[in-house]
Amino acid sequence: MNASGKTLQEIYAQPAVWTECLQLLHTCDIGALAKGREPEHTEWIFIGCGTSYYLAQAAAASFTLLTGREARALPASELLLHLELSLPVTSGVFPVLISRSGYTSEILAAAEVLTKKGVEFLALTCDGNELAESTGRVLQLPVKEESTVMTSSFTSMLMAMQFMAAKLAGKTDFLAALDRIPAAVEPLLKKYGPQLELFAKRPFADVAVLGQGALYPIASEVALKVMESSSSYAQFFHTLEFRHGPKSIIDDRALVIGLIADSSAAQETKVLSEMKELGASTIAVVNRATPEAHAAADLLIELDSRQPALSLLVAYVVWGQLLGSYVGLAKGLNPDEPLNLTRVVTF
Repeated sequence: MNASGKTLQEIYAQPAVWTECLQLLHTCDIGALAKGREPEHTEWIFIGCGTSYYLAQAAAASFTLLTGREARALPASELLLHLELSLPVTSGVFPVLISRSGYTSEILAAAEVLTKKGVEFLALTCDGNELAESTGRVLQLPVKEESTVMTSSFTSMLMAMQFMAAKLAGKTDFLAALDRIPAAVEPLLKKYGPQLELFAKRPFADVAVLGQGALYPIASEVALKVMESSSSYAQFFHTLEFRHGPKSIIDDRALVIGLIADSSAAQETKVLSEMKELGASTIAVVNRATPEAHAAADLLIELDSRQPALSLLVAYVVWGQLLGSYVGLAKGLNPDEPLNLTRVVTF
């Protein structure tokens, strides 16, 4: 396991970070943070930029599934540039503004817009800063991340939103499942990390990451991590949609990564198998591996968990984080200093 560099170190250290965050969450007054804005009578809208937008999508899916009430996600830029389309009604909504640093320009501008319209919102952050000062409802996690790209901050804030949804919905079994995630993922990192490091040395011209349902935003984030950490072009698609045109990019220099859910494994595995037959290299991340998944994947990562499927979202994303860093290293790049990127985006 080559864990040199702060980005790789932070990826491998995530189980310990999750444990610390879960300890904090168990002491938080979640009810007070959501008081008067409970999901049963308020529309929760998760808002972020870049990685935090994909986090928002995963959080919205988690809230919808855990509370039984529809939630949605927005990129902050849509709120700023097309308010009448993205937020036509400001009553009965509860935005959650997400920013690792707490001073991402678009998020602070969104906070200003909401404040002027008298809309209360929750700030979800790691560093705090101006975002934490803009509202009385703040959930700040103890994540100290030095890397430019978001890794432990993404997974920890997603886990926090899942925890909050389960707490508000009274899903104690799901809360217990989240508590077991760190111990479940720790040995998987040790097992599959070296395999990904070796696999990353293959030359890839195109990368496509596939996922459905709550795993679609995870596929989006995996693709982004490959792009950020390795300056490789990566795209993301709903798995079955990839057959409707996008598969035209497939040749022997393409890599297709399938994030496969147990509930739709048969259909999704067929897509990955087809891409392998067309010449692509393939990675499958699955919970329970079937013979078909083994045959469809050049590299198969099996979570092998009896946890609720939704609780495993963070266990699906870490492999994209690792792959992006290892591909970057294989290309002679430094994932700690990705091209054209800074830790915080400001105007």
